[in-house]
Amino acid sequence: MARRIAAGAAYGGGSIGLLGAAAVGVLLAEVQLAKRQVGGGIAPVPPSADGRYGVAFAGPSDPLRLGLLGDSTAAGQGVRRAGQTPGALLASGLAAVSERPVDLRNVAQPGARSDDLERQVSLLLADPSGPPDVCVIMIGANDVTHRMPATQSVRCLTTAVRRLRTAGAEVVVGTCPDLGTIEPVYQPLRWLARRVSRQLAAAQTIGSVEQGGRTVSLGDLLGPEFAANPRELFGPDNYHPSAEGYATAAMAVLPTLCAVLGLWPETDRLDGARREDMLPVAKAASQAAKEAGTEVTGARAPWALLKHRRRRRLPSAADPHPHPHPHPGTYAEPNGSTRVDHRPGTDTGTPRHA
Repeated sequence: MARRIAAGAAYGGGSIGLLGAAAVGVLLAEVQLAKRQVGGGIAPVPPSADGRYGVAFAGPSDPLRLGLLGDSTAAGQGVRRAGQTPGALLASGLAAVSERPVDLRNVAQPGARSDDLERQVSLLLADPSGPPDVCVIMIGANDVTHRMPATQSVRCLTTAVRRLRTAGAEVVVGTCPDLGTIEPVYQPLRWLARRVSRQLAAAQTIGSVEQGGRTVSLGDLLGPEFAANPRELFGPDNYHPSAEGYATAAMAVLPTLCAVLGLWPETDRLDGARREDMLPVAKAASQAAKEAGTEVTGARAPWALLKHRRRRRLPSAADPHPHPHPHPGTYAEPNGSTRVDHRPGTDTGTPRHA
């Protein structure tokens, strides 16, 4: 199904029908119920996090330029502090790993669908300082909720990835989140939301990888903890992530962001214990859509590498139940060892401007 959607996007095909007429009435009633319950709180206007991060690493090297594109998730809607947004978290982490300052520019727009990416890419490429070194795109949720045809959605995304890659930027795409995890959504609408979200995420993966980008599955917003702890990991409107939720998402994207810039150790050896594999791109996309935090990167066409880079916080002696979100400074390395990072600049506070 994902391959058909992606192929339709490439060749201009139409959308794919998913529902029988008998279920429409029930689903429409559940949609109205969900609309009344989602957004009951007030989601703050996302704070601006643009600026320079990691100024302690200033040196002869030019700062890395990070661009963020997408919808309200990329913009950080739902939190009040700039340091809690995905852009700030990713820029701080990238500065700490690279030991270089990072200039962040976030052009994401709350409510945006994939057809807004053309405008956002143009804004980034028009910057007089040149194109970003790397861009992160988070898009797709509004495409699903506004019933944008999947082929059109994927076509817009692949065009954006191609433009950025042609300009010389590396691209990491956080694929469509699993809308079936939203608390006020009930069955059978929950099942449908999950199915449509995963189909779009898989098709986004195929299109992005074929244009030279890498993808990270956001799935159920990166972990079963969202389904288990919605009060903690969703914001006051029951739709956008909370600060804890954004931290969980950012820490899943960060390893791929570092890897695409050559800052993360790469190996041709696949770790079977972590269910890493080389698969046809369509199969890799389908597998990634089912498991949050999974990276897909192109290999020898038509193959792709399926990787699991996500790092989890290590339990301490006083913490018998490990939490799924990362703890600043203490990490599990891919080889099973531990590392404590005492370097300056590893905090995720508000940006420090030069």
